[in-house]
Amino acid sequence: MTTAHFPVVPLAAGTLARVAAAAVAPVAYSLKAIARALRHRREANVLARLDRHMLADIGLTRSDVVDAFSTPLWEDPTALLSERAIERRMNRAVIRVASSQSADSAFLRPATDRPSQQTV
Repeated sequence: MTTAHFPVVPLAAGTLARVAAAAVAPVAYSLKAIARALRHRREANVLARLDRHMLADIGLTRSDVVDAFSTPLWEDPTALLSERAIERRMNRAVIRVASSQSADSAFLRPATDRPSQQTV
């Protein structure tokens, strides 16, 4: 009678390694998230040192920076700052379009899609 030898140890070691990796993955993800939040806080801290004119060039106000730092430590303050800056840019674009439309009604240009009067 012959006996078969199955490699049990390598299979068990691979399974144990996958279980350990699955257990460590959430911890590693959390540590990366904390490191990213701290890095973004340092970057936002640079904005806190700017004066109001420089912040206005970016599209932010001092109150935006204060609001960003009032969020919990694990939240990203730069996300709020970028949302506010984009929101202000969009509002300025809407105002610019509305003012240009009112200016267009005062001066009407001739249509540019008409055929030329002289042909070569």
